Amino acid sequence: MSSDIMNLPTESGDLPVHRWLPPSGTGPGVLVLQEIFGVSDYVRSRASDLAEAGYVVFAPELYHRLPDAAVGEDDLAKGMELAGELPWDEALTDARTAMDALRAAPETGGRVALLGFCYGGGLAFNLAAQAVPDALVSYYGSALPTLLPLAREVTCPSLHHFGTADDYIPLETVEKIRAAVTLGNRRVQFFTYDGAGHAFDNPSPMFHHERASALAWQRTLTFLAAHLGRAENA
Repeated sequence: MSSDIMNLPTESGDLPVHRWLPPSGTGPGVLVLQEIFGVSDYVRSRASDLAEAGYVVFAPELYHRLPDAAVGEDDLAKGMELAGELPWDEALTDARTAMDALRAAPETGGRVALLGFCYGGGLAFNLAAQAVPDALVSYYGSALPTLLPLAREVTCPSLHHFGTADDYIPLETVEKIRAAVTLGNRRVQFFTYDGAGHAFDNPSPMFHHERASALAWQRTLTFLAAHLGRAENA
């Protein structure tokens, strides 16, 4: 599905946000937060999938303040460089601005979930600790190991996906994340995928794990339908 770009005013300039509307024009909102490659073709494809399923989708350009922010989807070194240059607090503020705008959009009826991949998975978790969305989906959130002190503050229904062969988040660390986010919280679903590495949902041959990607996405759609109210076209 096609998207348009809207600009949200912030104290440091306009924040570009990609927007997708479902065929019906209305539906619950999903804020999609990018991986280290920015709002790439892959991220836009997943946002389009969500719109097809009946959701209003926003995806903010978190790298908008950085010079030379263009990065290819297979340029791992450049992506990591850009993520390192982006101050976390600024990214969190921009994500909150986009979430508030999505919740206020008349098309959503005030229902909003966060969905983040890699860098965005950690950012979504951090934002969920502050802003209480209706639901959270985090794909292999790369910052989760450093954000676990916030776990008790994330009270919304949450879904986490991790691969068991992740070179960046070892399985021992994944199990520590599982223990922290599920402690005393029955509203958390936590899945691991045998043989899947980091960024397994990304279709790039260097990352993709077909079985894990398909199963995780189906679980994501089921989870969103359950906790946002079923989208009209789901």
